[in-house]
Amino acid sequence: MREDILAVVTMKSLLESGVHFGHQVKRWDPRMKKYIFAERNGIHIIDLQKTIQAIKDAYEAVRKAVSAGKTVLFVGTKKQAQQAIQKEAERCGMFYVNNRWLGGMLTNFVTIKKSLLRLKKLEKMEIDGTFENLTKKEIASLGKERAKLQKNLGGIKEMKDPPGILFIIDTRKEAIAVAEAQRQRIPIVAVVDTNCNPEGINYPIPGNDDAIRAITLFTQIIANAVVEADNEAGLKIIETLGDEDEDMEDIMTDVSVREEDKEIDIASYSGEGDESAKNAAESDEEDELPVDVDKVYEAE
Repeated sequence: MREDILAVVTMKSLLESGVHFGHQVKRWDPRMKKYIFAERNGIHIIDLQKTIQAIKDAYEAVRKAVSAGKTVLFVGTKKQAQQAIQKEAERCGMFYVNNRWLGGMLTNFVTIKKSLLRLKKLEKMEIDGTFENLTKKEIASLGKERAKLQKNLGGIKEMKDPPGILFIIDTRKEAIAVAEAQRQRIPIVAVVDTNCNPEGINYPIPGNDDAIRAITLFTQIIANAVVEADNEAGLKIIETLGDEDEDMEDIMTDVSVREEDKEIDIASYSGEGDESAKNAAESDEEDELPVDVDKVYEAE
C-alpha cells in the first residue's frame, strides 16, 4: 500500500473535516452498526480507524482500475457535492454527474449516447453559423434544449463507453445509480453515512456525506488515485521510449555520421597507404577532357 501518498489521509484531517459525524440515532441503518464507534448527544460517531482503512482500499481499487485503462464516473447530485464533484473530476480528467442522474445512464447507454450526439450537434450549429439562418424563436428553443442537455450530460459528453468504476456521494440519494451499477456489475466506491445501506457497495467508505469539507476531502482522495495512475502510465511510456532509444543507437540513419564522411585533419594526414587511390584519381583527371572536342574542331 502507498503509505507515502496516503500520509495526507490522517486522523487529524478527517476530524477537521467532520468526517466522524453521523446522523441522529433515530435515523440510523442497523447495517451500519459495525462502522459506528459511539453515540454522543443523540448523534452516532463513526469509527475513523475503519474509515482510514476503507479509504486505502478504495484508493487502491481506483488506481488499479485506471491503470488498467478504465474510466471513473464521479456521481454526486446533492447541493453540497456538486461543486467538489465537478472540480475534482475535471482535475483528474474523468467524467461526472452532478446535477441529475437520468435513468438508464448505465443500463440504457445507447439512448444516452444519442442525447450526447444531439448535444454535440447543437454546439456545432451554434459555432458554424447555422443559427444565423433561423428565426429568433427557433434559436431560443434550441438554446434551451442545449442548456438542458449540457446541465445533465455535460460531465459525460466525451464518455464513449460505460465507466469502469463509480464513485458516489450519498448512496440513498443516488439509489438509481447504485442499482444500475449493480445490475451492470460495475464496481462502486461510495461514501456511506450512518443512515445508508453499505451492502452491495464494493468499497464502502463510512463517513459524513453531508458536510462540504468531508465531501471535498473524499473526492480529492479519489481524484488523487486517478492522477497517480496516470502518472505511473506516463512513467512507463517514458521508460519504454528510453529502452527503444538504446536499441536504436547501433542503427545507421540518414543523419548518422558515416566513416567516410568524417572530417580529416590535413595537418596530421600523411597520405600513406592511399597511393593507389591517388594514382587512380590522377588517371581519371587525364582521361577527362575539359571541353567538348567536337566543338573545338568545328571552330577551327
